[in-house]
Amino acid sequence: MGNGPMSTLEFLGAELRRARKEHGLSQEDLAQRISYSSSLVGMVEIGHRTPSQDFIARVDAALEAGGLFERLLTLVRADAAPPWLREWISVEREATLIRWFEPSLIPGLLQTEAYARAVLRGGRMLREGEVEQRITSRMERQSVLGREQPPEFVAVVDEAVLRRAVGEPAVMVEQFEHLLRVTEQAHVDLNVVPAEAGMHAGLAGAFILARTPDGAEVAHLDNPLRAHVTDRPDDVASLQRRWESLRGEALPRRATRELIRELAKSWT
Repeated sequence: MGNGPMSTLEFLGAELRRARKEHGLSQEDLAQRISYSSSLVGMVEIGHRTPSQDFIARVDAALEAGGLFERLLTLVRADAAPPWLREWISVEREATLIRWFEPSLIPGLLQTEAYARAVLRGGRMLREGEVEQRITSRMERQSVLGREQPPEFVAVVDEAVLRRAVGEPAVMVEQFEHLLRVTEQAHVDLNVVPAEAGMHAGLAGAFILARTPDGAEVAHLDNPLRAHVTDRPDDVASLQRRWESLRGEALPRRATRELIRELAKSWT
């Protein structure tokens, strides 16, 4: 399980292994009882894969655990986001408008699980258990776009984002299909700053602006160590000016969707 303290995901895995052995079952035996693969059971047991709610419900029943694993999964999800990101996640959950610019990657709220995994593994900075926890957090965050009264979500990306290979070609094809699907929703928009724009205001780095229910604006800026969240009026005003400049450079919705369709073909 590597060095350092055991994560909640690794703890769930260790408890699963202990309970399985107490029942005298091999990984293969348990896999057959819950209709999942033994390799997935093994990955969960070593904390290298976050189990689904269905997997956990079946495990609870098969091992007569009285809901223990469902309670542990709740803890895993609560603990999945790194501490430095939790302040922003609480802002994101309440937001009525989210404006997100990315110069290098698909915005996290629009990433598929496979794309997110390729991004987090590609940096080679995280242990496998940490990768899985971050993915759990990212997928959980995406639920804000599907809530009953979702925020208006507008993303702008540099064209280089769509041309950068992240994972296998199949990962990119799935990601593009997901972008086309999600942007069919009226509250989700994606615009691309085309390569011919050359230098533009976004090349200084990614940022997010969120509007809270009381009309206040909060900004999120990433750096290699942690997220920086600020509501300082000068900072917010500077990013709003940058945002307006980027929207002016970006392709409109329809042209963006056509570009995504065209690029999706190049990955098949």
